[in-house]
Amino acid sequence: MTIMYGISNCDTIKKAKKYLTDKQIEFTFHDYRKDGVDLAMVSEFAEHLDWQVLVNKRGTTYKQLSDQQKESLSKDSALALLVTQPAMIKRPVLVHNNKYYLGFKSAHYDEIFA
Repeated sequence: MTIMYGISNCDTIKKAKKYLTDKQIEFTFHDYRKDGVDLAMVSEFAEHLDWQVLVNKRGTTYKQLSDQQKESLSKDSALALLVTQPAMIKRPVLVHNNKYYLGFKSAHYDEIFA
């Protein structure tokens, strides 16, 4: 089973969904805004992916954090922030055959689905 997590209006998500659709790979899409995010979900992501990489530091949501929030970011505080600010989760998170992947590059997806 393949699950993609993200936000539907994200350009990277659109590219990743198109890739999977074009390759006729069945997947389920979990939209953070419509389907929700909870601590159990982001904690599971952090068990398989480095929490520091999970935080999208290039996005406007992260950039709007105070300097104090950024400097004091720990695993626990980051996961709590990701629950309240799901746009800060780097996208997409892909789960395929119980393995977790972050981001989208077509060459990487070629390897995953080879």
